Amino acid sequence: QVQLVEPGGGLVQAGGSLRLSCEASVRTFSHFFMAWFRQAPGSEREFVADITLSGGGTYYADSVKGRFTISRDNTKNTVYLQMNSLKPEDTAVYYCAASLNQNVIRQGRAIIYWGQGTQVTVSS
Repeated sequence: QVQLVEPGGGLVQAGGSLRLSCEASVRTFSHFFMAWFRQAPGSEREFVADITLSGGGTYYADSVKGRFTISRDNTKNTVYLQMNSLKPEDTAVYYCAASLNQNVIRQGRAIIYWGQGTQVTVSS
């Protein structure tokens, strides 16, 4: 069974940085478009960023543009989310997601695999 495993996360002060990773237990990782979502308490899950198969194309939600960077290493079956200049409003559970459909991944549709989620807490 395919798994997306997300170690990392944690507590950081506002203005600090954190890097999340998500490793997939699948041999065809390079066939999947990958994305990060987050869900704050009492809120719906929201799109954060996505990346194309080769990693050459990325897209970000306006709320994180210029502060977060998504990347992937297909040799390690891993996608990353580098988060800089963190704000208290970035506090959420972060999920990685895999899809074969680039057109709808940002809407959270056609997601084949979800990570288990990792907590990120930014203190003010």
